[in-house]
Amino acid sequence: MPSKKPQQGGRQPASPRSAPRPWWRRLALPILALAVLGILAWSFTSHDSPAPALTAAQAPAPQGRPFFHPVGESSLPAVDERRQRREQLVSNYQLADHTFCSYRDGSQYPVGSRPMAENLDQNYPNKPVTEMNPMRLQGGGADASVQLQTSQSRVYMAANEAVAFSLRAVNAAGQVQPLVITRAVAQGITFSGARQTPQVSIPFADDGSGSDPVPNDGAYAGVLAPAQSGLAGFNGTIRTQVSYNVNGKNGMVVFDVIYTPELPAIWTGQVREAVENGSLVFILPVEVRMPGRYVISGRVDDARGQPFALLTFNDLLGPGPGVVKLTMFGKLMRDQAAALPLTLRDVDGYLLKENTDPDRALMPRLEGKVLTSKNHPLKGFSDAEWQSEERSRYLTEFAKDVNLAKNELQAFDPGQPLPPSECGPKPAAR
Repeated sequence: MPSKKPQQGGRQPASPRSAPRPWWRRLALPILALAVLGILAWSFTSHDSPAPALTAAQAPAPQGRPFFHPVGESSLPAVDERRQRREQLVSNYQLADHTFCSYRDGSQYPVGSRPMAENLDQNYPNKPVTEMNPMRLQGGGADASVQLQTSQSRVYMAANEAVAFSLRAVNAAGQVQPLVITRAVAQGITFSGARQTPQVSIPFADDGSGSDPVPNDGAYAGVLAPAQSGLAGFNGTIRTQVSYNVNGKNGMVVFDVIYTPELPAIWTGQVREAVENGSLVFILPVEVRMPGRYVISGRVDDARGQPFALLTFNDLLGPGPGVVKLTMFGKLMRDQAAALPLTLRDVDGYLLKENTDPDRALMPRLEGKVLTSKNHPLKGFSDAEWQSEERSRYLTEFAKDVNLAKNELQAFDPGQPLPPSECGPKPAAR
């Protein structure tokens, strides 16, 4: 059968097996619909006025416990600030009170008459300085298996005085080890560029002679007397270096002393005592060769032999004959119930030198007992506090600070009592 021709200008009928529409055609309609809705929404919102915000009164109350306190409805910040302010005022008052009471109590005795309990490091100035350290090897480092026990009789030396050194080696169990002194020399330490001082050999021995008290105990002792050697005119630090051998190992130890060859003043005449202004005074005659400021100290023991006080003289001395007064303050004796008679011992002193090294020229020391006082009745001494222009001025200023802090605290919190004062009641005089 002949095929039919298509009609002029008409469309061909769709084939029952024609291809599906492209994907973009399937999405076109939804996209167009969304665009139209967006335009309509913009049109409405852009021309209408925004809704008024709710006021705090109109806002709904939050549910549950709020995490903040509304302004003006809580006094906790004010309470915290008040507590902190009161704590600060209390702290200010306590600090002012502590300063006043500490100074008042600490200055009731003069600087030159203090309890020995405050100056234990100066109680026995002539006691040897002893140490024990690991053996110091000459090549560097140390050998802890060998401990070296050393001592020197003094550190400061006046003219014509001597110093004794000793050393002994022990192992970890404390057993004495054989020690051999190979070299011991003393020499003054000089500054860079200065002329070196002579070296002085010091013999060490363990034979019970000289400064060695016990023979053959393993402790070797030697003595340095600068005035009898080439160091007689040296002024400053003298270093003694001792080389030794223990168990085949070479070690080294160093001793330093400070030596002054001149005598700025010497003690003369008989030491005596007197009662002046309610205090016990030890009077020491002196001949001053070099005028200036002298610092002199003496130790006082009570009748039981117990250390009681440190007495100090710190003043100018002119040339020629004079006296040094070491005052045992009356109130200190009364407060501490001193057991009389009192004994003055171990007096030493020096001329203070400024802008030089060493900074002092030593006087000869008076070792051991110097004078024992009479058995005075304790009630014969004054129980009055020490007074001076400086002390009165400081107490006045510290008292002003206390009153200022007290007034501020009481004005802030008038209903509360003041913290207790550190001053407390004064002890009754004995």
